[in-house]
Amino acid sequence: MIKTTALCVMFTISVGVELNAQEIIEEVSQDTIAKQDTIVGQSTIVTNDSISTKTTDIVKPPFQRVKVDGVAAVIGENVILDSDVDIAYKQLLSEGVSSSDVSRCELAGSLFETKLYAHHAVQDSIIVKDAEVNSMVDQQLNYMTNELGTVEKVLRFYKKDNLEDFKKELFEINKSNRLSEQMRAKIIEDIEITPEEIREFFDDIPEEERPLFGTELELAQIVIEPEIPQEEEQKVIDRLNQFREDIVENGSSFATKAVLYSQDPGSKSTGGKYTLDRQTNFAKEFKDVAFSLQEEEVSEPFKTDFGWHIVKVDKIRGEEIDVRHILLVPDVTRSSVDEAKRLIDSLRTSIVSGSIEFKEAARRFSDEKETREDGGQLLNPTTGDTHFELTKIDPILYDQVSKLKTNEISLVIPDQDRQGRKKFKLITVLNRYDEHIADYANDYRKIQELALRKKQIDAIRKWQSEKIMDTYIKINGEYRNCEYSGNWLKNEK
Repeated sequence: MIKTTALCVMFTISVGVELNAQEIIEEVSQDTIAKQDTIVGQSTIVTNDSISTKTTDIVKPPFQRVKVDGVAAVIGENVILDSDVDIAYKQLLSEGVSSSDVSRCELAGSLFETKLYAHHAVQDSIIVKDAEVNSMVDQQLNYMTNELGTVEKVLRFYKKDNLEDFKKELFEINKSNRLSEQMRAKIIEDIEITPEEIREFFDDIPEEERPLFGTELELAQIVIEPEIPQEEEQKVIDRLNQFREDIVENGSSFATKAVLYSQDPGSKSTGGKYTLDRQTNFAKEFKDVAFSLQEEEVSEPFKTDFGWHIVKVDKIRGEEIDVRHILLVPDVTRSSVDEAKRLIDSLRTSIVSGSIEFKEAARRFSDEKETREDGGQLLNPTTGDTHFELTKIDPILYDQVSKLKTNEISLVIPDQDRQGRKKFKLITVLNRYDEHIADYANDYRKIQELALRKKQIDAIRKWQSEKIMDTYIKINGEYRNCEYSGNWLKNEK
């Protein structure tokens, strides 16, 4: 199955198409070019002077037929255009995927699956909140703008006339993808695996085919961040108060100030704008302030882990709101950086000499709140446990830990926080598990995950097979000649 999430925006950016339109005939006569387009069938002729409808076929020997776009498939109420497949395929190639690794038929089948899940998510009353989708759209637009330079360049690149229409298309794409994800999650949410099923799953694997588990590490770290002097904090507070006074008292534009001064790269280019509700993944302090304001009200400066903010509410729509914010980040001073470096050098010396254990030093001195109470032990964000497979580890982290022995302490590693300010860290390997063939006793957790995943995949396949038969599906053109893992051509088999 091809993962389509990486395609993001590129899946379905196209104009609307009526299902009964088969071809668009484009005139190439030098006398009439740019004057007349003709749709054959029950046809509409558009000229400079009039619009008329004819029910007879139009024969135009001098002209060349060019297929501009068509309907590749209809899945329930969802339409997939030929151009959707074209764009998705080209996007995969642009991301470095070899053309030999994926065929258009495989890609089309993956798009069919996404639309099938989205269709039944709506039938099952699965809700995707507009605020969540709007937030995704904002992030995508910010990313595109950062890549291409300006919003105007983004619109030209995607051949769109205006930003609002483009955002509506992005909204529909993201909403469909989120519905599909939630439908998949609903199918498997109640699936559990018993110890008997795990043992049966493992015993069914021939010894020579049992998986090879790569080297894994358990890691811990100590992070020391330079202290931000109070005078630097006060500088940004005073500056935000000046912005607020200029906006409230003098009518200055909040959006303009956000573009000029905000240090939030995710919203700077759009005038600091976000759409959110109570469930949106924002800092609690930010949401508490935002939802306490009335429309057009501007907050006092307040602090989150990202820095200091002021917020203005543009629009309240039930449970979701449109806000703008300006973020300023206090600077650290050279003396505070030097002090942090002295502290972490001293900690490393004490740990290496045995004066203090690594975990105790982490609990007492580390500035990383997420790991401090666990003695600095890291959780793998992919699996949610404490094991990191060495071959799949982040490249930067790999360079830092691959040569460390168990309980060995790294040298001091310079790093940066999310605002680009310098910090320092120490890393140690708590445990190392070398590469080995799967063993039931030692690798029970991993075998359990594999067994559960197989059971979930089986459930998804069963659901898909049943829903294909219960859903209106029409596959057109070249895609009728594909071989799919699912029975998409149910009426043809």
